[in-house]
Amino acid sequence: MSFLGIDIGMTGCKAAAFSTDGRQLSLAYREYPTLRAQPGYAELDSRLVWSCVEQVIAQVASETISDPIIALGVSSMGEAMIPISADRQILGNCILCSDTRGSEYIDRLREKITPREFYDINPNILSAAYSLPKLLWIQEHDFDLYKLAYKFLLWGDLVAFMLGCEPVTSTSHANRTLLLDIRREDWSDRLLDLTGIDRGKLPRIVSGGAIAGTVSNSTACRLGLPPGVKVVVGGHDQCCNSLGAGITRPGQAVCGIGTVQCITPTYDHIPNSAAMLQHGLNIEHHVLPGLYVSFIFNQAGSLVRWFRDTFAAADRRLLAGNQDIYDVLNSELPVDPTPLLVLPHFEPTGSPHYIADSSGVIVGLKMTTSRGEILKAIMQSVAFYFVESIDALKAIGIDTSQLIATGGGAKSDAWLQIQADIFGIPILRPRTTESGLVGGAILCALAVGAFSDASSAASQFVQYVRTYDPNPTRHARYCELYARYQQIFPRLKDLLSPDAAQTTPR
Repeated sequence: MSFLGIDIGMTGCKAAAFSTDGRQLSLAYREYPTLRAQPGYAELDSRLVWSCVEQVIAQVASETISDPIIALGVSSMGEAMIPISADRQILGNCILCSDTRGSEYIDRLREKITPREFYDINPNILSAAYSLPKLLWIQEHDFDLYKLAYKFLLWGDLVAFMLGCEPVTSTSHANRTLLLDIRREDWSDRLLDLTGIDRGKLPRIVSGGAIAGTVSNSTACRLGLPPGVKVVVGGHDQCCNSLGAGITRPGQAVCGIGTVQCITPTYDHIPNSAAMLQHGLNIEHHVLPGLYVSFIFNQAGSLVRWFRDTFAAADRRLLAGNQDIYDVLNSELPVDPTPLLVLPHFEPTGSPHYIADSSGVIVGLKMTTSRGEILKAIMQSVAFYFVESIDALKAIGIDTSQLIATGGGAKSDAWLQIQADIFGIPILRPRTTESGLVGGAILCALAVGAFSDASSAASQFVQYVRTYDPNPTRHARYCELYARYQQIFPRLKDLLSPDAAQTTPR
């Protein structure tokens, strides 16, 4: 028998089957584009994404007939919600967290409730990135769709619903909407009243690891799944990622490097609200009971993908699958830190500042600048963004003496060494870096009773294969570069707003 982990991200979806001893048996991946109909818009074609999810499930099912899948669990991005009908029809696209629509509703909410009052209910930093402002935008600008929708579901919820289960969401996913009361573990009556969102449009909230139901017979037949496959409630991708990195207790942190990079420390209690709010740190349920996490996140793999498509499109066509383009690009990286600096604001930034009105910047270009230097500067900038928050965690007393790297970016030796050198702390890489998939499989194994506890399951599924120790000389040089990096945005912010070109006198 085997367990199927599914991971749905902003640029692609994956599925992998794992045996009871934690071996990966099969892996499938499909990529999809971001739709940008207007400046500031960022959507996914929900029907296309669901088709891709069906394809990866079917591929893995066909490759694991000798180890039939008995349960599946889904790790997925947060915030993006999909309108669906009661008869399981997808009614529209999902709006991504990087979409700038909805900031006006956050401003209106601040007039009704203070940030501290809000944080005590839902400990997130108010911004347009979450589900709530997107729902309010739909309510005002596409009311017919809002009214028609039976539910608005996050991606993990949608998969379970489309497979035949009732509409439910995990506590970790519910937190990403801005409407969860974290202590009551239910939708907040006060926040629903303040925003005018109908509770009936939202799914029921359950804990990660609960069994939502079974795949319907007709769907199982169509996808090639065995009958009776259990659908296990997963959670927000970074929470599943934490479990899939082997984190089952407080005092550990994961560094997930995917489309976005997210550093996720784990606690066994809700930390001090005043200190967390002061440093722009959120609090959310882990997928394991009794644990909580915080997220510090920003663009990462999306920037490298932009570089690939902008600077290496011709190379990629010439390779035609004979060699990985990232291997070629990584071979061009200089060994030492590059003095070239990049401001990673190509899209609205993540926590702790949530800067929407900025733009990316590359500082220090010369006629001698190579393609590899630009790529390395981008990779350096991804890490520079997190230095401030890592220092804040230390000041609060949260352990960040070691990070466990996961995600597609964790396959890059060069990138992990850059991050270890910048942060000045060791970074561990597990055998399987697609930890969201592993986390979903572990939840399945626990739900069907294959293991007695999460620690036992994690020790079976997760092994660490390499440690990247910081180089003291490069760390000192990066500290100097970071001091220069910190000056970019304060000095240029008035020029970086998307509207600056229209408002600056000629």
